[in-house]
Amino acid sequence: MTQNANLLSIKNIEVIYDHVILVLKGVSLDVPEGSIVALLGGNGAGKSTTLKSISNLLQAERGDVTKGSIIFKDERIDKLNPSIVVKKGIVQVMEGRHCFAHLTIEENLLTGAFTRTASRREIADSLEKVYNYFPRLKQRRSSLAGFTSGGEQQMTAVGRALMAKPKMILLDEPSMGLAPQIVSEIFEIVENLNKKENVSFLLAEQNTTVALRHADYGYILENGRIVMDGPANELANNEDVKEFYLGISGAGRKSFRDAKHYRRRKRWLA
Repeated sequence: MTQNANLLSIKNIEVIYDHVILVLKGVSLDVPEGSIVALLGGNGAGKSTTLKSISNLLQAERGDVTKGSIIFKDERIDKLNPSIVVKKGIVQVMEGRHCFAHLTIEENLLTGAFTRTASRREIADSLEKVYNYFPRLKQRRSSLAGFTSGGEQQMTAVGRALMAKPKMILLDEPSMGLAPQIVSEIFEIVENLNKKENVSFLLAEQNTTVALRHADYGYILENGRIVMDGPANELANNEDVKEFYLGISGAGRKSFRDAKHYRRRKRWLA
């Protein structure tokens, strides 16, 4: 992993819904400053719950972080109000894009700046920067978001997050429901934002191939636990990862834990 200091550290968190259902079981991960970290796994593995734990949106779904801690820029944030988390520099782009359908593209983008104390000039400059990264949005700026394509809505959601001038963006399933060409375009923009704007990313993604192509480091979640982690290029070349997540099938294995060569990392028991 990169030598940069950790911008975000999750330490052995557990998440319970409705005071009964244990969803995350001792999850630990780090996001170094200026990096792209991928959180991988199948549907129901706990990826979205992990992101909502960071942005503190769990309470809206009757979920709670019951153990462990979440540290951002050396400050514990897991007990903060979600609006304060945004002001600290973390913005989440939810799964399914969640644009305001009745607002135009530009109006959607401007809502991202509401948490900032900024002049009209500064907001206008930020808007122009978003349009530089997403020229298609500039062309569609006056269109109602509800009448734009899925790719344009995903770009709007990322652009809206960028308007808040975040240090970190939590990106939940950015490829879901999009054509491969649009997915590649969005991930290239993510990489550009990371390099040029120094925005760190933690992205939850089922499309392991594209995520590992653009990430620096990856964690694999299964049934609420981290079962493997490592540099993205190493994970992409790992035989077990290839079998379970990149489509190379192997007979007789039901889950990642059944792999003979898999050495379980019991970091959640620390």
